[in-house]
Amino acid sequence: MSMSHSSTTSSTSSAATTALTPEAERISHEILGLLLPHRRTVEPDTHLDTTDHFPEQLRQIGDFVRNNEQVIFSLPGFPCKSPNPDKVFSHLPDHGERLAMRFLDSLCAEIEKVYAPGARVLICSDGHIFGDVIGVPDEHIDAYGDELREMIRAEGLTDHLGTFDLRDVYGPDLSYDEKRKQAAENLGPSIEELKAEVRVDDSTLRMYRGITRFLVEDTANWEGSRSALQRDCRRRAYEVILRSRAWSELIAESYPRNVRLSIHPQNRGEIKFGIRLLGAADAWTTPWHSVLLHHTDGSWELMHRRDAEKLGREVYQDGRPSHFEAVGDGSGTGTGTGTDARPTAA
Repeated sequence: MSMSHSSTTSSTSSAATTALTPEAERISHEILGLLLPHRRTVEPDTHLDTTDHFPEQLRQIGDFVRNNEQVIFSLPGFPCKSPNPDKVFSHLPDHGERLAMRFLDSLCAEIEKVYAPGARVLICSDGHIFGDVIGVPDEHIDAYGDELREMIRAEGLTDHLGTFDLRDVYGPDLSYDEKRKQAAENLGPSIEELKAEVRVDDSTLRMYRGITRFLVEDTANWEGSRSALQRDCRRRAYEVILRSRAWSELIAESYPRNVRLSIHPQNRGEIKFGIRLLGAADAWTTPWHSVLLHHTDGSWELMHRRDAEKLGREVYQDGRPSHFEAVGDGSGTGTGTGTDARPTAA
């Protein structure tokens, strides 16, 4: 879970791409062109996309290219696993995160082919900023983040991927609760401002509804009525968006020049570029709200664990569940009780 806002002003004051040399401008367009096939959006006409539709991203990329520097992307995401066991295996990352990070690494490698200084993605894990609101303990978020870093090392992705989280800001003496409070109060909008925005901005309304839906799905052991749960989740959705806005501002303060990516759908012209990490049935599914199913045709798809259990068997790696392997034609012959201990497919 990680969200963005189209009206956030850019922290960078560099000149527009028109000030680039023709060669630097050509390279900036070429780099952006490598991102376009992976754009995450709810817009139906992505086949009409051209790099000229994304002047903000061209400006951000051009700021690195004009100086012949490695292009650095900031990607808020990879927060923690959903607390809902119907969706995920556990609180630790699995093959979904592994393949998502391999994809980011391969994207950087593709950029390196057209631009020698290459590219790097800074994964800005946002779990701690709203963990208390979504019901995930800080210890689980720490364990998830530590395992992500170990995956990056074990997979040989350190040239292209780095990490940043709440542990890296405000010094070592403040607790997570104190850091969350400081970020929200100093950098986030007010709840009243968000409510007003939801009433007039379709993108924010879509985000609010999506977060509310996630919270309803992920709330365990609720003892009240369904309507009371809906009310509670709508209230918490505003708090999640507030915290995430604060996190975006904190990233922008810490890395003002970085090209800003998002794991949520973004429209053309927005300050962030939405990027799809893996195949899924909708534009909102992420590895941390789902598991991977490996289809018999070799393709991978993210889906909720309860659905994948019907289609395949569990595959283990390093002593814990990694993904599901489709059984038969992948149309419902899985038993959901497989304990195949083979390592995952490379």
